[in-house]
Amino acid sequence: MTTVKYKRILLKLSGESFSGKLGFGIDTSVLDKVARQIKQVLAMGVDIAIVVGGGNIWRGAKAQEAGIDRGNADYAGMLATVINALILQDALEKEGVDTRTLSAVSIQQMAEPYIRRRAIRHMEKGRVAILAGGTGNTHMTTDTAAALRAIELGAEVLLMAKNNVDGIYSADPLKDPDAKKYERLTHREALEMRLGVMDATALSLCLENRLPIIVFDLQSPHNLERIIAGEHVGTIVTCE
Repeated sequence: MTTVKYKRILLKLSGESFSGKLGFGIDTSVLDKVARQIKQVLAMGVDIAIVVGGGNIWRGAKAQEAGIDRGNADYAGMLATVINALILQDALEKEGVDTRTLSAVSIQQMAEPYIRRRAIRHMEKGRVAILAGGTGNTHMTTDTAAALRAIELGAEVLLMAKNNVDGIYSADPLKDPDAKKYERLTHREALEMRLGVMDATALSLCLENRLPIIVFDLQSPHNLERIIAGEHVGTIVTCE
């Protein structure tokens, strides 16, 4: 039996991870692969919560640049995360995974309201809890939502899944062939070097609560399983 290092995880899926090579929208073939990886980890006895982004459908920052009110743009982004959550739920259920979608914004016909104790109970019953709607507040990213939910739900690690990027680099490795990959960083180093791991609010939350972060490429087969088993994958961000 495979040794499990982490008993409860928070997986952050960016909007880009939903679009795959399409660059926009939803690539169902990618989601099918992600669902199979999640199913395998769930079978290892791990509690799983997933926070989804919405950048493959709507980007609040770009909408703001176009003159749309920031609050309205952010609310539209929350709805985009609900769309992604429902599509991910469908992919998981096709794999036979018992799943519940919980939303920080009230949308009762499609998702349960996010209640901390309810989400924990779903995980204890072996269900995957998909968390949509960010924090439910404007001016807050889904990275911040991921950090906050990980802390609230008692996750032992925050897993940041990237699309075709296998860790944290000194520059964008898709644009700069000389970019250096970091195997290990502290939260403070990531903050001071402004490496774009996640926004500063999310990183500060992880620092204050001593929550480790692992940044990895979810498209590489079995990476999620390897992390759960304690193998070094991607880049780890810790307090030490």
